[in-house]
Amino acid sequence: MSKTCDGQRSGPGLGEGQGRGDVDVPRFVVGCGDDEQDMGQMETGMRNEMYREEEMDGDESPPERQIVVGICAMMKKSKSKPMTQILERLCMFDYISMVIFPEEVILEEPVEKWPLCDCLISFHSKGFPLDKAVEYAKLRNPLLINDLNMQYFIQDRREVYRILQEEGIDLPRYAVLNRDPDNPEECNLVEAEDHVEVNGEVFLKPFVEKPVCAEDHNVYIYYPTSAGGGSQRLFRKIGSRSSVYSPESSVRKTGSYIYEEFMPTDGTDVKVYTVGPDYAHAEARKSPALDGKVERDSEGKEIRYPVMLTAMEKLVARKVCLAFKQTVCGFDLLRANGHSYVCDVNGFSFVKNSMKYYDDCAKVLGNMVMRELAPQFHIPWSIPMEAEDIPIVPTTSGTMMELRCVIAIIRHGDRTPKQKMKMEVRHPLFFDLFEKYGGYKSGKLKLKKPKQLQEVLDIARLLLVELVEHNDCEIEEKKSKLEQLKTVLEMYGHFSGINRKVQLTYLRNGQPKASSEEEDSKKDSPSLLLVLKWGGELTPAGRVQAEELGRAFRCMYPGGQGDYAGFPGCGLLRLHSTYRHDLKIYASDEGRVQMTAAAFAKGLLALEGELTPILVQMVKSANMNGLLDSDSDSLTDCQQKVKARLHEIMQKGQEFTQDDYQKLAPTGSPSLVNSMKVIQDPVKTCDKVYALIQSLNSQIRKRLEDPKSADLQLYHSETLELMLQRWSKLERDFRMKNGRYDISKIPDIYDCIKYDSQHNASLGLEDTLELFRLSRALADIVIPQEYGITKDEKLDIAQAYCVPLMKKIQLDLQRTHEDEAVNKLHPLYSRGVMSPGRHVRTRLYFTSESHVHSLLSVFRYGGLLDDEKDQQWKQAMDYLSAVTELNYMTQIVIMLYEDNNKEPSSEERFHVELHFSPGVKGCEDEENVPLGFGFRPAFSENQDKKTNQGSLEDLSQDQPDQALPLSEPINIQRRSPMIRNRKTGSMEVLSETSPTQSSKGSTSHRLFPSCSRQSPEIKPASGLGFEGCSMVPSIYPLETLHNSLSLKQVDEFLNTVCASSSDAHTKTMKALSSLFDSQSQTSLYSPQQPLSSSGSEASLQPPSQPLWHGSIPSSAVSSAGPSSPITESSGVNFSFSE
Repeated sequence: MSKTCDGQRSGPGLGEGQGRGDVDVPRFVVGCGDDEQDMGQMETGMRNEMYREEEMDGDESPPERQIVVGICAMMKKSKSKPMTQILERLCMFDYISMVIFPEEVILEEPVEKWPLCDCLISFHSKGFPLDKAVEYAKLRNPLLINDLNMQYFIQDRREVYRILQEEGIDLPRYAVLNRDPDNPEECNLVEAEDHVEVNGEVFLKPFVEKPVCAEDHNVYIYYPTSAGGGSQRLFRKIGSRSSVYSPESSVRKTGSYIYEEFMPTDGTDVKVYTVGPDYAHAEARKSPALDGKVERDSEGKEIRYPVMLTAMEKLVARKVCLAFKQTVCGFDLLRANGHSYVCDVNGFSFVKNSMKYYDDCAKVLGNMVMRELAPQFHIPWSIPMEAEDIPIVPTTSGTMMELRCVIAIIRHGDRTPKQKMKMEVRHPLFFDLFEKYGGYKSGKLKLKKPKQLQEVLDIARLLLVELVEHNDCEIEEKKSKLEQLKTVLEMYGHFSGINRKVQLTYLRNGQPKASSEEEDSKKDSPSLLLVLKWGGELTPAGRVQAEELGRAFRCMYPGGQGDYAGFPGCGLLRLHSTYRHDLKIYASDEGRVQMTAAAFAKGLLALEGELTPILVQMVKSANMNGLLDSDSDSLTDCQQKVKARLHEIMQKGQEFTQDDYQKLAPTGSPSLVNSMKVIQDPVKTCDKVYALIQSLNSQIRKRLEDPKSADLQLYHSETLELMLQRWSKLERDFRMKNGRYDISKIPDIYDCIKYDSQHNASLGLEDTLELFRLSRALADIVIPQEYGITKDEKLDIAQAYCVPLMKKIQLDLQRTHEDEAVNKLHPLYSRGVMSPGRHVRTRLYFTSESHVHSLLSVFRYGGLLDDEKDQQWKQAMDYLSAVTELNYMTQIVIMLYEDNNKEPSSEERFHVELHFSPGVKGCEDEENVPLGFGFRPAFSENQDKKTNQGSLEDLSQDQPDQALPLSEPINIQRRSPMIRNRKTGSMEVLSETSPTQSSKGSTSHRLFPSCSRQSPEIKPASGLGFEGCSMVPSIYPLETLHNSLSLKQVDEFLNTVCASSSDAHTKTMKALSSLFDSQSQTSLYSPQQPLSSSGSEASLQPPSQPLWHGSIPSSAVSSAGPSSPITESSGVNFSFSE
């Protein structure tokens, strides 16, 4: 009998004691029975044991045998939530079953009586008998997931450091102080006030003192007297504390310690969790050394931030995993001075609460067990080829192509109206401030940091007090302006650099006076122009737009088959956490742009939690010499001239003549011509607009007098008072003293009315739609034309804005196809960690309107293609000229594919596509939407045939946004049942026309069921809970502008365009040279705190510390699974299209 069983267990090294093990099997089942609380696994364990018993009875061998995975650890660990989640998923493998060793068996029974298993997951924690586990492994010889002998070393920090050093992994500089417990006085330690000397090595404070025993978490950090001395004492988290400050400055006198340099990180520690050498999940948490307060979220869990590992860090993860022979292994990284240092290896540990990690971990472990054991059990099993691992896609021409690079330039999301006030100041206090922050170097100064804004506020308060007390003319600053300055700076009760800034500009001879009536006496003494900017914050609707777009954006990436089929866009997430996605997100230094980038990243990578941590870790603040920022105050000469001409034409008191049409719209673009037809006579239209603004203001004043509505809360916590301030300032500024209109205020008027008609429609103010219609028509002329009227001007102005960005795009495209620099770095890289040549590089640039306009102008008028000869381009140009406004979330997307069947040198090997979306839908866009020709990326052609209506239907129930980009024309309507049915129809129509689309692009049917925003079917309860987010407008789908460009064409085009602006070129080259040189070295990982970095500071940094992070691919954010409960519920309320 026992022979049969032995035969069954034809596993490795079955020693004696086998028979006893068999007899003991049922005992174990009883052991399980006692632990009723452990639901699923126990049953599997029991089932499995019963099954073994039957085997022993019957001699015929069953068809195949289960592989038993044993979990041998302390109960606290084996029953922990992560372990439970992962084991539940492991059980889904057909041939794997689980058995958990009960704690009393581990502690009290001899190892001969322990349950049998083929594969052992066993790890040390407090109270665990590691010696017995080692003995068991010798006896049964199971496959070990984590080596047991190495776990002795992990308990001693000296050994850990020794092993790390042997592997050539960067460590902080350290020395070991071994003390003999019997006479602790005899040791090589010399202590001075601000340093210690250990074995002759000097460590200046701040330094770290760690007990040699890894189980002892009492790590102390000693501070220098210059910083106030004392020490920070770290310990195992207790409630919400992980460290406490102590005035004690001298080191501990008993016990053995490691002394090491303190690494200045940015206040975060990176925790890395490997599952085998090729998978690592990384997250950061607030460093316990910071203030000892553990950051917890609303559910009381420690807040962890997502992190991208660089290529070097991935290599470190691989080395740590292999050196310590721990498949599942956690270790800590410190990122400091552009390097990453390992400071602690913890051995077996799981990520807490990340569904995505649980899925991946179970998958990696399950495949590992099967790969090792399936052959000897004769289990028919082949390693599943991860379909998502290689981003290969069928293209338009029917060949298989690999997606290599996605570049997107995206405008920020919906924001509050931007406001600014200018005043000339001459008070010595302002000049002192200007000097203090180095304003004289460039003649300009930007103040954004809380401390700086506080100083401006203090000056304003002081001057106002003096004005009241003395009422003399010493203080020239106008009282009303000072009061406004004070009000705005006090507005939120606290400063955050994201929503306000003060700019000071030095004027040598004072400000040229606008009109003669102002006294000229002091005109020629120097003064400062103070510009206060506020507002322009991202609204909750803007955050939702960005996050939804990020989620939809995943679908641009192929993959997501198999297990992930129900979760579109998962191809990207897989790519991302298996180190094959090299993602960098850049944003200009404006708060709204950065928050948009962070919200987008959150949607794209399925992250959870607040935006701030995501912003700090993931978004590079690109105040890098104008890459994404434009100094709007320093307009080019060409722009000044264009503005002047625009103002002149718009101030004629007569209807537009043919001649004006020629002057204003030389490109003949339909969107301009239509707006001119609406306006007819610009001055009369301005009169109407002015009258409407007056009426709006009087309506708001009436509301304010009415006690019922006086303290109404408007959208985004604005009050009627503030709304009135906004509009009355526009009323004052729009009509100048001489009775003419200030055309430059038109965009602001449109901005405000667009905001109020979307977010504050509930006020029911009269005539807002008429004001919206007229100001929109005016804005549709003024805004685009400020970027140039003729083609040449448009190009000229565009180059002034975006040459640095175009050079960077060119670099992104080149970098991708010059075989990854990464693989050249080190031959080790290509072994399994990153199958070479399988990266997808994603570069996302978030910016403001000016850059998006400019970049589009370059593509339109820079001569990329000849629309006479190229039909597809001509259609694209017609479509673009019909687009009236580049609204929030406008996207320009460039995708690069590689055709591996073509010769490496052939022009056809790399293929570029250009896509575009005009962003968010306006309030009443549905009727006059310009029709494009659908989204036709290389990979959607064949996919349309396969898409199954059912799955799309399910999606619309769950996460409406995600169905978007698959075949763009679908508008998932959430409002009326009638439209729901039509949606599936549109899908069918699409698949009929799709296969016939040639690269010239035949029209695919577009259904835009016009469903106005205020349609009666809006379900009142749907989404109003979240600051009125039911009004999140949907975003236009991407339209393909061209899908068969060669990389060479694009490259030459970018060269020409960048070179033709040669004067601009020399300027940007100086600026860029320091940036691009730095690209090869991995510099400054420590994510800058983009919130505070002011442009002026950035430019002063020495080039040796480039502001740019090196372009080594970043990776491995694995994070939340399909959707957290929060997103799920909200996903239903504000769908992508209303």
